[in-house]
Amino acid sequence: MLFSRALIPTVKEAPADAVNASHTLLVRGGFIRKVGAGFYDFLPLGLRVMRRVEAIVREEMDRAGALEILMPAVLPAEYFKETGRWDRFGDTLFRLKDRKGAEFNLGPTHEEIVTDIARREIRSYRDLPKNLYQIQTQVRDEPRPRGGLLRCREFIMKDAYSFDATEDGAKRSYEAMRVAYTRAFDRMGLTYRLVAADSGAMGGVLSAEFQVLADSGEDAIVACGSCDYAANVEVATVKPSAAAGEGEAAREKRRVHTPGKSSIDEVTALLGVPKDRMLKSLLYTAGSETVMAVVRGDHEVNEVLLARALGAADVFLATEADVKKATGADVGFAGPSGFGGRILVDRAAAAVANGVTGANETGWHVADVNRGRDWNGEIHDLRLAATGDPCPRCEGGKLQSYRGIEGGHIFVLGTHYSAQMGASYLDENQEKKPLVMGCYGIGISRLVATAIEQHSDADGIVWPMSLAPYHVHLVTIGKEPVVAEAARSLHDDLLARGVEVLWDDRDERPGVKFKDADLLGIPLRVTIGAKSLASGNVELKPRSERDPKKAELVPLAAAAEKLQSLVRAAPGT
Repeated sequence: MLFSRALIPTVKEAPADAVNASHTLLVRGGFIRKVGAGFYDFLPLGLRVMRRVEAIVREEMDRAGALEILMPAVLPAEYFKETGRWDRFGDTLFRLKDRKGAEFNLGPTHEEIVTDIARREIRSYRDLPKNLYQIQTQVRDEPRPRGGLLRCREFIMKDAYSFDATEDGAKRSYEAMRVAYTRAFDRMGLTYRLVAADSGAMGGVLSAEFQVLADSGEDAIVACGSCDYAANVEVATVKPSAAAGEGEAAREKRRVHTPGKSSIDEVTALLGVPKDRMLKSLLYTAGSETVMAVVRGDHEVNEVLLARALGAADVFLATEADVKKATGADVGFAGPSGFGGRILVDRAAAAVANGVTGANETGWHVADVNRGRDWNGEIHDLRLAATGDPCPRCEGGKLQSYRGIEGGHIFVLGTHYSAQMGASYLDENQEKKPLVMGCYGIGISRLVATAIEQHSDADGIVWPMSLAPYHVHLVTIGKEPVVAEAARSLHDDLLARGVEVLWDDRDERPGVKFKDADLLGIPLRVTIGAKSLASGNVELKPRSERDPKKAELVPLAAAAEKLQSLVRAAPGT
């Protein structure tokens, strides 16, 4: 491809709303353009990269025995109403009506539609197992689309759905997808962790995320340095450690005046007690109920675990008015001692001896409170895991915190959808049983951006060979006929060998061409100029090599073969 004939509108300035490297570089490099909040055009280079991601994912899905289908993007409302997700998705669901007034929604995911295929087409255990997948546009009305392609309203997703006769069969399908995803992410050159995760609105009994490690990631994960335990902090648990005040004799409870001191830091400074002696008491609303969650002062509430303990879909921090109504005090002075509502307490907080907490009276706390004598509550795992916490799986291991971007998510759904929608099969005894399902998603368009979060520097993108829009960036310097002739010969030879080339033939200064080459991030840059050609050479420099002195002079006659070997030897290609 000639640069002069391509559509590669590079720009110097970052978009005003860019907050991360991928958004900035995809726009500056002319890969994407914003249409509206959360909606993007993929220009030629961006589409080429996305097609690379699609090809890798498709190859690994096919290798694992999955069958590609294509389901509609516009879905009749009746399917989501059948499972209750028409209401449960809330404002995230794009809804519309046709000219006859019939209700539809734009597909945010396709569990219902694929389950409908299964209930119509699968009859017997002999038809199982099956794994159906698609690569399709999906749409969700995200309240705050941000980060360019990392959180959009419209995105390209690979979603797959397995159908088995038994839970053991579903786990085997899950394992096959885990292996396929591992191969795909490895081929893309991504550094990632497979972490335990929450199933969320999808439902399910077994769930894990492929978290691509990146400082810009919006997901917090923890992983043990001594074993393979890793989990999203939403579901991570922590092995109990020594309790604050463990072994102390219970002292007499006393009220302490703390005027204007409502935060943990303020109270501990005033009373001269450590944070792990505090009982942090936060009020939440779950449906129509207001509950109290108690954690140690040096810990934070894990709202996903709290919702699970309550059997609620979501929980929300109570408003100031709700706190006042439930406790009689301002925010910052709530406590379990004397609270009349439902109390859920984290295990570490339950073990605190002679603790300090709010008195449910503005300006007052109570000290030397002990569970059992002064307050009670349901004990659960409620706190967020953090760096330094003991690993729940191994002895002596410590957790380390990371940031990650969710690139893929795999679930065992069980019969969550099949039972609701009547998707069943006849077993060997001709008994009707619900299909056992799995669900497996990869954010295709998100991975375009995710790769850049790991593979970029101050000058631009550094594409892995397997994802790059072209393999070779050919740059010509000068207008001499011998330069153009040599470039044309190398360009055509590379194409004949299956090596894809972007030839910068523009009438621009060398500095402009080199800046654009660094920005676009194509793995191999070959520079042809009259000076190097005088000795029969061209200059070869990998994009990943930061030292300009490391450029290699390669004989023109051998350049095509060398470049071909470098492309073929690159991981993932």
